[in-house]
Parts: sequence; structure tokens; C-alpha cells
Amino acid sequence: MRQPLVNPVDKALDNKELQELILFYNETLGFCPNSILTMYHRPEIAYAFIALNKAVMANHGTVTSKLKRLIGYVTSNVAGCRYCQAHTIRAAERYGADARQLLEVWDFEKSDAFDEKEKSALNFALHASMIPNAVDDRVAERLRQYWSPGEIVEIHGVVSLFGYLNRWNDSMGTEIEEGARDSGKELLASSGWEDGRHTY
Repeated sequence: MRQPLVNPVDKALDNKELQELILFYNETLGFCPNSILTMYHRPEIAYAFIALNKAVMANHGTVTSKLKRLIGYVTSNVAGCRYCQAHTIRAAERYGADARQLLEVWDFEKSDAFDEKEKSALNFALHASMIPNAVDDRVAERLRQYWSPGEIVEIHGVVSLFGYLNRWNDSMGTEIEEGARDSGKELLASSGWEDGRHTY
């Protein structure tokens, strides 16, 4: 694409209500994503999405913030969304993923940087993100072996949240922010990452 489908609302950050809500993203990423500023063409969509994002990423059990971001990365990798890949790998690093986990997350089954419980969640994310959906009894039973029903809802919430974001950002051609681009180049370049349709 030669330009984003719709540009972010430049003055959105002047809105006090939005500023308070996006403190969540300052912790997670260090900046407000352009995807939120694009949604802000219809503020109720932006506010509803932020509320959903915060609810999905809240920790109620043993699904850690780090693992949730790695699940988001696997989901975004399956979808091919470079924008979300960079965001999730950046957030995973900020939430404590070590260098090996960041480098080996896509090959998690063969990596000893993840335990079997984490692998079951990442395996679910992989299969749940495929089109057509590839979750079968084997994938489901493996997930249930390690996680409670509430934790499974959290895990699948992350997969579903990034399903929305992957569609939003790739179709919108959302321009990637400098910090996310830096993280993509630093942490994902060895696996062929490029900013592609997200830089103008």
C-alpha cells in the first residue's frame, strides 16, 4: 500500500479521557499504538477496544504477562501481521522474556527455553490462529492438562484479541511506530521480519 487506508487521528492524544486510558500502553509498549489512534475516528470503538485489551491482558491465574505477549506473537506470526509481530515481541521483552525465548518462540516445541505448560499454550495459539481453525481433541486435551478453564479463557482471549488486531492493522496498513520498528529489527530480523506494508 502507498499509504494507510485511514490515518491516525492526530489530535486524539489531546483528549484527557483517552490519555488516561492509554497509560496501559505506555507500560506495555512505551507509546500509544497508531492502531488505537486510527480506531479513534470512532471513539467508542477505541474505548471499547482498550477496555477489551485491558481485560484480556489482566492476570487472574498463572498465565503470565510475558506468556500472553508470546501467545500474541505466535498468533500474529501465523496471520503474517508484521505490525503485531513487532508489538508483541517488544512487549514480551518488556515483560521479562529472555533472549532465548524471544529467538526461539516460533520453534517453541523444540526449545528447552519453554516448559511443557508454556508449550501447551503456545501450541494452542498456533492451531487456533490457523485458517481453517486447527484445534482438535489432541490440542485441546494438551491444553486442559495444564490450565484451568478460566486460564484457558485468558489464553484464548489473547488469541482472539490478536486475531482482531491482525486483521485491523494489515488491512488498515497501520504505520508502525519507531519503537516497534526498532524491536522488530533487533529481535526478529534473523527470522526475516521487515516492516513491509507498515512504513511509508
